[in-house]
Amino acid sequence: MKTPLLDKVHVPADMKTLSRGELKQLANELRDETISAVSRTGGHLGAGLGVVELTVALHYIFDTPKDKLIWDVGHQAYPHKILTGRRDRIRTLRQPGGLSGFTKRDESVYDPFGAAHSSTSISAGLGMAVARDYKNEHNHIISVIGDGAMSAGMAYEAMNNAGDLKSRMIVILNDNDMSIAPAVGAMSSYLSQLISSRRFMSIRHLAKKVAKRFPEEVQSTAKRAEEMARGLVGTSTLFSQLGFYYLGPVDGHDLDQLLPILSNLKEGAYDGPVLLHVRTEKGHGHPFGKESGEKYHAVARFDVVGEESQKAKRNSPPSYTAVFADQLISQAGKDNDIMAITAAMPSGTGLDRFAQRFPNRSFDVGIAEQHAVTFAAGLATEGMKPFTAIYSTFLQRGYDQVVHDVALQNLPVRFAIDRAGLVGADGATHVGAYDMAFMASLPNMTVMAPADEAELASMVATAAAYDDGPISFRYPRGEGTGVPIPENVPPLVIGKGRIMREGNKIALLSIGTRLADCLTVADQLKAQGMPITVADARFVKPLDHNLITNLAKEHEVLITLEEGSAGGFGAQVFAFLANHGHLDQGLKCRIMTLPDQLIDHNSQAAQLAEAGLDTDGILATILPFLDDASVVAAIQNNA
Repeated sequence: MKTPLLDKVHVPADMKTLSRGELKQLANELRDETISAVSRTGGHLGAGLGVVELTVALHYIFDTPKDKLIWDVGHQAYPHKILTGRRDRIRTLRQPGGLSGFTKRDESVYDPFGAAHSSTSISAGLGMAVARDYKNEHNHIISVIGDGAMSAGMAYEAMNNAGDLKSRMIVILNDNDMSIAPAVGAMSSYLSQLISSRRFMSIRHLAKKVAKRFPEEVQSTAKRAEEMARGLVGTSTLFSQLGFYYLGPVDGHDLDQLLPILSNLKEGAYDGPVLLHVRTEKGHGHPFGKESGEKYHAVARFDVVGEESQKAKRNSPPSYTAVFADQLISQAGKDNDIMAITAAMPSGTGLDRFAQRFPNRSFDVGIAEQHAVTFAAGLATEGMKPFTAIYSTFLQRGYDQVVHDVALQNLPVRFAIDRAGLVGADGATHVGAYDMAFMASLPNMTVMAPADEAELASMVATAAAYDDGPISFRYPRGEGTGVPIPENVPPLVIGKGRIMREGNKIALLSIGTRLADCLTVADQLKAQGMPITVADARFVKPLDHNLITNLAKEHEVLITLEEGSAGGFGAQVFAFLANHGHLDQGLKCRIMTLPDQLIDHNSQAAQLAEAGLDTDGILATILPFLDDASVVAAIQNNA
């Protein structure tokens, strides 16, 4: 692949001498380079391909990094990374020690704000704009936000605030899906160029001054005439009411349209917040020879020539997400009151399959986790059985609603918390570390975590049958362990764990899928003549008090293990032990959690090793409590 122009661009300033024709060639080379890089690493291909021309235009017109360019979410930032001094590392995307899949402040001065959760760019940009004005500086602030992110209330809260403050900033609405405006056409493009110009603004300002000397009804008529003219360009009413000067829509793949408009905005034709509405195609120029759902979001590694995904084709256990979806469909087939809710992640949560089977009972509310939770609460008040499937990292955004609208009212909303624990290549921004801690702290909330896919199936059945209040269950990203799932899945007894291995002196009390490694460790120790007890708690809340009491009385050492932050399961267990006097009897305790640090992107196995939650980490915690030096030496030699 030849990229003669891109080879000369090491930082955006290198683009300034290129002609418009060369910029178009540069965009083509940038698209090819993005495809080539993602074919090696996998990642979020579609969003980046949709903004190639926009990325070129922004870096050509504006003076980054002095001018602040903020990408919402960060999925679309791969071309941006290539142009901003990171091309030599672009094939390390999402790899151990490599570039992040999102914008990251400590990775480059061209990333002024880290992003991975959506709808933050306008708020962050407004903060930068206010700080700039306070310091009497004069750089530009540009926030690029996708239409999907505009379904989140935070975006409108920020726009409302920006319109009130009248801070000078540019918001670019990258519209690649939602039909919020008429189709792009030559007339709308021409009008956008016209009304974004300083000349038009000067005439408009003069006209306003003159109009003030006329009677009020004439002023009102003139204002309506201007709004009607601007209405030819697009649906500006909502953004105008929020205090933004609206431009667009324009073709986001046409540099001949983008460059003059962005140049006008840089010249400061309008001294206040501006929204430029850009229409793009997600996955524009994608490498797949036929219409492919893969182009719309994330892809695995693929062969650019053969256009085939390199996902391994083998007989594997089903993913936890697939098990959840299958069991929810099964339960819904027997119970017409079951409904499913997702916040813009139907395929990610498996609810796309539920929607195919039960379209009238499936709801995708968009990137609006707060609304999703309260919507589910409303359904629950009317006797429905809502299952709200949200990634752990995104449920954080709806926590106020979980507290106030669900737990406080003791409403039977079911929370299916996907991607709990470490998530691999998406890194620290998407890790599901905190849900056990924040859910278990709530009155009325039942909290479960399965050790394998069979237990997950049982927990779906348990949640479907439970109607005494809110209930949640968390499960990780990735495949199950391969255990069989019964055809008729029984619900669990609320608050009851199970003993998996029986031994003496040392007890491991696990919650969630770390159980498999606990059992491996127990088998290794038993082979050395040192059997230990392993228990599967199943419930973070309510705790199995009898199980914990017996473990405390019958063992010298009790170790809890969870793939979550401090303050979760272990904290609940040891609060119970302390309050009931078990710690007064000399019981030695350890709590194994995720460390109090952010773990960067890597494989899930490598992340677990870094966290000390794999078999080696469990053994390292146990070994100081073993009296037999020969056993310790044998285990260390085999490790």
